[in-house]
Amino acid sequence: MIWTGIMVTAVGCYLLKLAGLSVPDHVLTRPLTQRVAALIPPALLGALIAVQVLADDQLLVVDARLAGLGAAVVLLLLRAPFLVVVAGAALTAALLRLL
Repeated sequence: MIWTGIMVTAVGCYLLKLAGLSVPDHVLTRPLTQRVAALIPPALLGALIAVQVLADDQLLVVDARLAGLGAAVVLLLLRAPFLVVVAGAALTAALLRLL
């Protein structure tokens, strides 16, 4: 049963990739298509961050992770290097959990 699921998923992924490669160039060069394609990665990243920070199974949770995200936002606005942002967010969350 598991192998059936794996094979169906593999074939589905292949067909999806083939469908993407089959899109005509004139569709991909439209300004609207390019604007929408440019907005998809930030939207997905924002959704992933929201789920990781605010979700715990089926519950909406506000805890130290949200404060860590807030610290990361502040450090990004201050144009801190990426490693400083990550360390500051982790340190903020860790200190709040310690308390």
